[in-house]
Amino acid sequence: MPRWEPDARERLVVAALHLFNEQGYDETTVAQIVERAGLTRSTFFRHFPDKRDVLAAGQETLSRLLVEGIASAPDDAGPLDAVQAGLLSAAQAMGPANRAFGPQLQAVIAASAELQQRDQLKRVGLAAAAADALRTRGVDRRTADLAAELGMLAFKEAYATWVAADDEQDFGTLATEALEELRVAAATLG
Repeated sequence: MPRWEPDARERLVVAALHLFNEQGYDETTVAQIVERAGLTRSTFFRHFPDKRDVLAAGQETLSRLLVEGIASAPDDAGPLDAVQAGLLSAAQAMGPANRAFGPQLQAVIAASAELQQRDQLKRVGLAAAAADALRTRGVDRRTADLAAELGMLAFKEAYATWVAADDEQDFGTLATEALEELRVAAATLG
């Protein structure tokens, strides 16, 4: 087997998702994942510290794009407008492969308490990154935290709609629409 394999990270994610769905997360081993992907254990561990992190592949990219989008929002943008810019930036990472594997990923997470916890930690991490980016823009702590949490709720709602849709809806548009609906709902809280 060659020392370098193209698309190794993606192949590992695909193999893991298939195995997790076929036999369950707990029953799947790293050895089975690398065998299915046609790669080696050392390749696996170059990309992921453990099998849990296979499902968090791309979180760093999402976080980076979210923060970059918030930072590049116009200076006069309010906190939610900056979050919207961050969501649109993060949408760049949401390609056809993400959408195709979305239902499988949701099923695997729903079947494992450990993965549900990991998924929640992922969202907390994204919200913290967004809030930090807002504070860097001069937004006060409470407002930054609230805007970031609304942004993550919009992301979650847009993702669920996106992976369930039969047509080729744009993730960025769905996230923007979800954030606007949350903005309207928040205004009614009184």
